Amino acid sequence: MQDIIQTIPAELTQSSPRKRAQVLNIEHVCRGFDKNQSDLLVLDDVNLTLHEGEIVGLLGRSGSGKSTLLRIIAGLIRPTSGHVTYRGKPLDGPAEGVAMVFQTFALFPWLTVLQNVEAGLEALGVDPDTRRKRALAAIDLIGLDGFENAYPRELSGGMRQRVGFARALVVDPTILLMDEPFSALDVLTAETLRTDLLDLWNQDRMPIKSVLIVTHNIEEAVFMCDRILVLSSNPGRVVAEIEVPFKHPRNRLDPVFRALVDDIYAKMTARPTGAAAKRELEPGSWLPNVSTNLMAGLIETLADAPYNGRADMPEIARSLRLEVDELFPIAEMLQYLGFAEIREGDVFLTPPAHRFAEGSTQERKLMFAGHLLQNVPLAARIRKVLNERPGHRAPRVRFEQELEDLLSDSVAEETLDAVIDWGRYAEVFSYNDKTETFSLADVET
Repeated sequence: MQDIIQTIPAELTQSSPRKRAQVLNIEHVCRGFDKNQSDLLVLDDVNLTLHEGEIVGLLGRSGSGKSTLLRIIAGLIRPTSGHVTYRGKPLDGPAEGVAMVFQTFALFPWLTVLQNVEAGLEALGVDPDTRRKRALAAIDLIGLDGFENAYPRELSGGMRQRVGFARALVVDPTILLMDEPFSALDVLTAETLRTDLLDLWNQDRMPIKSVLIVTHNIEEAVFMCDRILVLSSNPGRVVAEIEVPFKHPRNRLDPVFRALVDDIYAKMTARPTGAAAKRELEPGSWLPNVSTNLMAGLIETLADAPYNGRADMPEIARSLRLEVDELFPIAEMLQYLGFAEIREGDVFLTPPAHRFAEGSTQERKLMFAGHLLQNVPLAARIRKVLNERPGHRAPRVRFEQELEDLLSDSVAEETLDAVIDWGRYAEVFSYNDKTETFSLADVET
């Protein structure tokens, strides 16, 4: 990372730091959810400082607690331990001067654009004349003048999100929190909205002092942010803090921009590989519900030219138009299964993966079955229980309860659903969704 920064031409870097007074300070924050008299950690020992005049990104995959951290900062939930200081005072409940823009548009469908923007001011007790004046100014600022009387159903996705931004800005917040605000938009609309917001920010036309944005899009973080915090998953910990030294506007195609993106990919994929990585999986490990079609598709893509078994993850993400939260789970499951290795932001196919790519449908199923039972303990456990039972059947609830002792209910459900899909594909067991019963593949249920 330091080598990359040293090679950046001076004209591309910030001429002077924008950091000023401290607005927010988070010290040793943990957040757990009680699970059978023990805490299931979502955030672990998180530290973060936010200053006036900076955009900070929280970058991480699913399970890193990014959205949970935003809700702690907004005062909507409390940390299990640690301290949150906002504008020099301990945060206790919803904070005045903190506004949030959500991933979903979250508009009132029965209200017009103007009424939606006024809603927050009305809740604060602002008089009708003042709130109308402020709402109209926010609508004009965000580029929606002329649509004041339109209803959400009449607006495109990008315009609805602009209403969300206007509603947040109208209360003159000190901090603007953004929870993946562009992820529900198409690529072109998202790019336009990002650029418009950055223009307003760099021209000091918005009332906010600081921005904290949650994203899983690495390019978006480098494009927008002055600083990026990379969070690990399960639980969320800050594993890297990266200064982004480029001036605005930023060129995504510039080699130094691409180099920083590649460096962050490497940091986010840094983990034990090979046998060490496989040992991380236990019967109670969280597993992403990645379809076998996606895993097979990535193997086929990487096995073919021009990759020939090795690909740079940023490049393959751009080529396949995949986000971090889409590409990483596929690649990591291939690593867990022994079909791939991830090193420093590159993904390499193993010899079994090359054989898989060349195999027939039945040969692929047999290979996948062997790798599944060898490398995914939950699948092996289900198969073992079915083999040992006289009727070769077992109820779903048996395995779900075991998982729920270690994972949240929703994550336990996702994990078990993933293994069910893989087991069905590999024909190592069968599952009847109507009766919620497992059985051996050759037994009717």
